[in-house]
Amino acid sequence: MRFLFLTTGSHVTVYAIAALAHAVRNAGHEVLVATNEPLIDAVETVGLPGVSITSASIRRFLATVDSPHELVVTGRGLGRMAAATLASLSELAQDWRPDVIVGSSMSYAAGLLAAARDVPFVRHIEYLRIPMAEIDPVAAEELTPELSRRSLSGLPKPDLVVDVSPPSLRSSPAADVHPMRYVATNPQRRLQRWAYTRPPGRPRVLITSGTHHRMLAGRSLRRLAAQLTAVDAEVVIAAPTRVAEEFGATADDIRIGWIPLDTVAPTCDLAVHHGGATTTMAVIAAGVPQVITPPNTHTRAIADALSDFGAAVTVHAPPQADHDLADVLAARSRELLADHRYARQAQALAAELAVLPTPADTVRRMETLTAGR
Repeated sequence: MRFLFLTTGSHVTVYAIAALAHAVRNAGHEVLVATNEPLIDAVETVGLPGVSITSASIRRFLATVDSPHELVVTGRGLGRMAAATLASLSELAQDWRPDVIVGSSMSYAAGLLAAARDVPFVRHIEYLRIPMAEIDPVAAEELTPELSRRSLSGLPKPDLVVDVSPPSLRSSPAADVHPMRYVATNPQRRLQRWAYTRPPGRPRVLITSGTHHRMLAGRSLRRLAAQLTAVDAEVVIAAPTRVAEEFGATADDIRIGWIPLDTVAPTCDLAVHHGGATTTMAVIAAGVPQVITPPNTHTRAIADALSDFGAAVTVHAPPQADHDLADVLAARSRELLADHRYARQAQALAAELAVLPTPADTVRRMETLTAGR
């Protein structure tokens, strides 16, 4: 069978579908990943065959929407992206005829293409608390011309919904959702011993500075790290090269640079970050408590869900200078390291994920969708 994966947005969505796409290939099926040009390098990095369906990034489509409401911008922008890619997707599907189409949660063209081809459509909810109930109607309104041309009264309903959220944090306990274990995937490189072992006799704190969103500038990041090492914590900072350069020289108890989260997160006792979906899900899977300072609506929903469960605390950025945020993050980090209730709740979430059906189990479920069509 042939499985066409369609992903839009950022590198996050590519990394999120990788485990399922690899499971499909390992089961002996053919796979293609269709995405926009800026994400092709991520597809290549995770070892999947990729096809570009547009040269434009998602940011370009979002920038065409004039609205003060974040979710309206998201819905209309993603709807416009779907409409703009339908022609190239149709051509791709004519050349390489898929038996099943798997779309990431916000890839609205996936359902439209599946309806046109009369093949099963799988919607993959790739991380927790995606506000689909708010975004879907906006995208459907934006796609009204495309829906009308296809005699559709609304967005096509998926034949299967796959959700990797921990059951306790799922937005809605829909009976038709197929739960799937989250498998953290990210670019890899040769590992040193410290990356897969815990430091003896001291806690390790993981800090991610963010790629699309800068949580802290270099000087404030150093301020945060210094306050944590002062209480005998080892600090590991996942940061792009430019942030590492701003940070400057490091001591023996601070490591900064590109870090494979899937390997390093399980060796940590706490994670401090901005609530990015890939980071959050990798840390949940590792059973590690979190301090989160969210910059937008979706990351706030993620942070609040984890905080309400008792596996994290949410820190809203103060209106003062950047270094004030570093001080608040340091104080809350010390609190979580001292209070083991957060670790117990984080481990409970990891245990929930660990017993969910694997990506291989999900492939077997998807294989049944073509029966009788």
